[in-house]
Amino acid sequence: MKAYQWIRTEVHGPVGLVRLNNPKALNALTPDLMRELVDALETWDRDPDIGAMVITGNEKVFAAGADIRSMVQATPVDMLLSAYIDLFDRIGKLSKPVIAAVSGWALGGGFELAMACDMIVASEKAVFGQPEINLGIIPGAGGTQRLTRTVGKYLAMEMVLNDRRLTAEEAARFGLVNRVVPVERYLEEALELARQIAQRAPIAVRLGKEAVQFALESSLENGLRHERRLFYLLFATEDQKEGMTAFLEKRKPEWKGR
Repeated sequence: MKAYQWIRTEVHGPVGLVRLNNPKALNALTPDLMRELVDALETWDRDPDIGAMVITGNEKVFAAGADIRSMVQATPVDMLLSAYIDLFDRIGKLSKPVIAAVSGWALGGGFELAMACDMIVASEKAVFGQPEINLGIIPGAGGTQRLTRTVGKYLAMEMVLNDRRLTAEEAARFGLVNRVVPVERYLEEALELARQIAQRAPIAVRLGKEAVQFALESSLENGLRHERRLFYLLFATEDQKEGMTAFLEKRKPEWKGR
């Protein structure tokens, strides 16, 4: 893995960890930081030794939003040509699971980054919100769409239109996070979750993620049809034969990723 300026990367066995590293600006998601983040994640997505990834900030802030200084005088064409928002979409399209480990502020683009991940582990001090309305804009990197699909129309309206913010416990209650843990444990909890997933059958994990994502974008009928195709496809893998044989032989399977 190359050296980066705005992020720090670590490898913990089969898990790749990215630490956002723009503390003076509360981890504001500048275009340079986002490009580095996506580059690191896509590199690990191609690495057969990495099974899952984690993104985190620090105990006080995950990311407090986008870089407003770079946007204040921007034109619509500037925003279009920068392809900045497209970087959030690329995170959602990674084939391997990505977990956000969130403590402190996850606001605006920071909240959108967390929601672009597949799972969120939150510390008890995490706070989530979409405060763009205070700047005369709305969320533009998936905030209105992913948020509404998770919490429903009415709470999403209040968060987008009136800057309602959610505590970690509220976020858990509305289905926005997987679990809430003490601050001193939130990162290790996310890493452990990633390690557990990384020890599963790699192709099954990849297709399971694809099936769940497809469910958010399709009718039930189409979703069931897509799920069935992926289910049948897995019977062409060596891992399916190994997994079922190991189950019958009462032993731990040895996954090949094939």
